[in-house]
Amino acid sequence: MELVCPAGTPAALKVAVDAGAGAVYCGFNDETNARNFPGLNFSREELIAGIALAHRRGVKVLVAINTFPRAGGMGLWRSAVDDATRAGADALILADVGLLDYAANKHPKQRLHVSVQAAAANADSIRFYVENFGVRRVVLPRVLSVPEIAAVTKECGCETEVFVFGGLCVMAEGRCSLSSYATGCSPNMQGACSPASHVNYRQERGKMVSRLGEFTINSFAKGEPAAYPTLCKGRFATNGALGYIFEDPTSLDAAAMLPGLKEAGVSALKIEGRQRGRAYIEAVVHAFRQALKALDAGRPIETASLSALTEGQTTTVGAYRKTWR
Repeated sequence: MELVCPAGTPAALKVAVDAGAGAVYCGFNDETNARNFPGLNFSREELIAGIALAHRRGVKVLVAINTFPRAGGMGLWRSAVDDATRAGADALILADVGLLDYAANKHPKQRLHVSVQAAAANADSIRFYVENFGVRRVVLPRVLSVPEIAAVTKECGCETEVFVFGGLCVMAEGRCSLSSYATGCSPNMQGACSPASHVNYRQERGKMVSRLGEFTINSFAKGEPAAYPTLCKGRFATNGALGYIFEDPTSLDAAAMLPGLKEAGVSALKIEGRQRGRAYIEAVVHAFRQALKALDAGRPIETASLSALTEGQTTTVGAYRKTWR
């Protein structure tokens, strides 16, 4: 299974390559990708250089152009498709149907992947992309169990890629409106969930209070770790009790599920975290490369302790093992 690793910057791309990535995914420094944060992503020149570096090491580069274009603003997204193709990207990761149509017709030899932002979670919807745009791979939303992934992989007509580590979202990808409700900036269009320009921290009565736009998201006692204020992972008072209403701050770690995912026919394993630093990328990529070596050799997988790099210092296998059913 191909190990697909995040690269939010040129330096992170090099770290991912050195740590054992089979492929890296990245995006341009504009709103065409779903990690549009200040200081992240690639200029056109940086992408060309990054692809050249990766290819010298036998590593693929996948370019995420996975937000949804504004009405009347398709030009920016089409330019991203053209520029990534000219730069030698091994695949483009797209979500918008109109943009997939453009890429398939303008660049018929370019390999196309369906982004998780499209939320294509069943064989019928995936075959639509395969039959109409020649898509070669789909990134599955983090809502399916391993048996469900096996069934989809068998029937969908293309490769499947699944997340194995990193942040989780309470919503089916591509369907979230919480951040845009609070800030006016849509993660699915402008590419930034809880954009930094709307985040505010301040001290109130001995506590650190975090806010997103007009909304108080959380408050932390002295010495308590203060998480980044995303609305779905806020702590709120309801019915006289204080707690995480939508989702606890925790991260996916599916290292223990690798044998089942391999048996399910999954082609690629994705690590989330283009907004994370080089130390995170080096540790997580290295750990999963070692896990895959053990799997291929028939040895037990020794799961590394990566809890220090997770949200809330806790992990879950999420929907892969639906224990609530």
